Amino acid sequence: MLYKLTDEKDHTYGGCQWGKGVTHTADGQGELCTEHWIHAYRDPILAVMMNPIHGRYDLALAHLWECEGEGGKDDGTKLGCTTLTTVTRMELPTVTTEQRVRFGILCAREVHHEAVFLAWSDAWLSGQDRSEKAASAAWAAGAAGAAGTAWAAWAAAWAAARAARAAAWAAAWAAWAAAWAARAARAKGITVDLVAIAHEAVSGQEVR
Repeated sequence: MLYKLTDEKDHTYGGCQWGKGVTHTADGQGELCTEHWIHAYRDPILAVMMNPIHGRYDLALAHLWECEGEGGKDDGTKLGCTTLTTVTRMELPTVTTEQRVRFGILCAREVHHEAVFLAWSDAWLSGQDRSEKAASAAWAAGAAGAAGTAWAAWAAAWAAARAARAAAWAAAWAAWAAAWAARAARAKGITVDLVAIAHEAVSGQEVR
């Protein structure tokens, strides 16, 4: 089963209309973020986590659909399908700002293993220290080695934690952390399971 987010009118980018039993096709010939692919997700929680930088739908109004389709491309954050049918509308998962920040940090930890970041993120994830002082110290130490997509994932996760009181910013930075982690993983020839990480972030239990 695949999943697709739409706005409250069951529209996606460009006014594409979806609904029960509606099928769309694409040629699958170009890059993933183009009209050559129909976008979907492997998991409903991941769909909600990535929405701030993908569809950017108002989740108070958006619809989530269970779908059937044929996936042809996967960048770790979303799927590109050549055919997709929206079958049944389902309830949107509820994800808190804290869970989004946890998701971003856990994603960054998959690809960025610098000691200061790991120590700070351990303290944040455990709830031991989420202070501004700790975040600033981690940034000051970590910025010295700033380079590459793995570091970008850490920077985005750090920004999400710093923005935790501003829910929209935290959600966006957490999603960017996931996107950069997935990109860094591809560059290293490894796989980061964002679905498992998303569930871990929501449940507080490691599911991998």
